[in-house]
Amino acid sequence: MTEKFPFHVIPKLGALGIAGGTIKGYGCPGLSITTSAITIAEVARVDASCSTFILVHSSLAMLTIALCGSEEQKQKYLPSLAKFSTVACWALTEPDYGSDASSLQTTATKVEGGWILKGQKRWIGNSTFADLLVIFARNTTTDQINGYIVKKDAPGLTVTKIENKIGLRIVQNGDIVMKSVFVPDEDRLPGVNSFQDTNKVLAVSRVMVAWQPIGISMGVYDMCHRYLKERKQFGAPLAAFQINQQKLVHMLGNVQAMVLVGWRICKLYEKGTMTPGHASLAKSWISLKARETVAIGRELLGGNGILSDFLVAKAMGDLEPIYTYEGTYDINSLVTGREITGLASFKPAVLSKRSRL
Repeated sequence: MTEKFPFHVIPKLGALGIAGGTIKGYGCPGLSITTSAITIAEVARVDASCSTFILVHSSLAMLTIALCGSEEQKQKYLPSLAKFSTVACWALTEPDYGSDASSLQTTATKVEGGWILKGQKRWIGNSTFADLLVIFARNTTTDQINGYIVKKDAPGLTVTKIENKIGLRIVQNGDIVMKSVFVPDEDRLPGVNSFQDTNKVLAVSRVMVAWQPIGISMGVYDMCHRYLKERKQFGAPLAAFQINQQKLVHMLGNVQAMVLVGWRICKLYEKGTMTPGHASLAKSWISLKARETVAIGRELLGGNGILSDFLVAKAMGDLEPIYTYEGTYDINSLVTGREITGLASFKPAVLSKRSRL
């Protein structure tokens, strides 16, 4: 477990023909969101980090260009990204702004022929080796959020890998620092003019992320099912013991329920009736159930359950960042809560300066 990215698998991932997911044209597969989500789950079933690599590249960076880019930008960037000939990342989160992403402080100042970007980004997957970086910054004139495509060799741009993660260890998350990075006008994304425009992308990516825990849970169930039939104690396979069968059935029931919620949210999106609350509920609830499912799997493997060799311990670690990114469990719950009550509760109540006595 060296936290090194397996670059040799990129051509193989490209050969799968799934990069670009729902994007039509430009060498992209034009899949339904249901089909695209299932592909992410199947990759996560084998390795969660590879699914995250694809998701960042495809459902965030590529989709932003497809939904918010000019025709020239789509023609220029999407074909090579669809083949993984080039790799992209997506930079919204900052050191001081995670859940409160709309308050980001990276700035974009208009100059002759382009823009000057100044600021920092954190936790950006693929950023240490990405050819293209989709960066969000605050326009100093309008005070609105704009989007930009930054090349990896841009002067003033530095990226440092974040070390010592307990999950998704081969995903190369980075700290990005921009010291007066020039971006030409042709690389400003014309369709990003406010934070609401990023939600067009997040609506899709949140659905896709919800299918990652489904895939992880399926992989853990596969491992436990095989292990219980092969390993013997007290002269019998572990699968012959009632309590182990009950736990295995519990896991299977969870997986079935998670798949149905994931399927439902995809169909709502395809009908054009999915709301932010729908997507947030699916992502938060599925990731919560996956945590429970993988914890049961860890129990079934006994001492071997804490060894990364048996996949289950690795899956437990990989679920933790997924439980947090694309909106934490708590934030996604509050998004849904706001939708069903009409009352936002994201910010703490302002304390009154007047004594109640």
